Amino acid sequence: MRMRPSLTGKSPPALGRRPLSLLLRLLVTAAAVVTALIVLFVAGYIVINGARRLRPSLFALKYTSENVSMTPAIIGTLAMTALALALAAPLGIFSAVYLAEYARRGSRLVKTMRLAAETLAGIPSIVYGLFGALLFNRLWGYSLLAGAATLAIMLLPLIMRTAEEALLAVPDMYREGGFGLGAGRLRVVFAITLPAAAPGILAGIILAVGRAVGETAALIFTSGTSPELPRSIFSSVRTLSVHMYALWNEGLYGDEAYATAFVLLVITAALNALSGIVSGRFRGGGDG
Repeated sequence: MRMRPSLTGKSPPALGRRPLSLLLRLLVTAAAVVTALIVLFVAGYIVINGARRLRPSLFALKYTSENVSMTPAIIGTLAMTALALALAAPLGIFSAVYLAEYARRGSRLVKTMRLAAETLAGIPSIVYGLFGALLFNRLWGYSLLAGAATLAIMLLPLIMRTAEEALLAVPDMYREGGFGLGAGRLRVVFAITLPAAAPGILAGIILAVGRAVGETAALIFTSGTSPELPRSIFSSVRTLSVHMYALWNEGLYGDEAYATAFVLLVITAALNALSGIVSGRFRGGGDG
């Protein structure tokens, strides 16, 4: 394969003539291979040990100590994630729109909000759980709403920062073209900038969904561990991750815990696949 000449007209030196470049390339390749092998090992271990332990009674509608059904936990996971996203996604996206489109770039306010978001994103989840227990549990007790509100606070920095970066990645010529056609800032944001940044915003939301689905510590303190189907947003509920923790902690349902881990892995993989499909359609619509 011919190497492309540089801007000076000279071909770049081969890797063999630059040992440091060759070493860095080998290190990067080795890191990628090791990461892929670790992911495949963990996923394969869960699939091998969890799939063969599945049985129809695990999907019964009502939980009992005999069937140890995970259906209430699956429904609780979906309800918890949907409610948390309904609270966090609008706040995060609109905050990102303000920082990227309305606030003066590089101002002290923007720097302060970014620092606060990055700090909140690094706080351990159990701290959020204690905060939710002290605040939301006093209002609604152990409930779906308390857990979702706690999750929303956890997901808000992630959604806001990824949405802001996606908006900043949109070329300024898009905005200038809209202003040149006489559109106001609000129309430019909602008709041009947000659609162009939709794949990046969606990627951030999917990352938030992955964190919400796998969260355990914060929900034990806020939503409780009731294995029953939630009757309302004020009912105590357990998610799949809490269900798996409870089964393993009891020491009597190891096989069922492996099966729950397999189902949780399948749900996460399905959400990631769905995000890829939707993101691809957004990109296709933008190209058209």
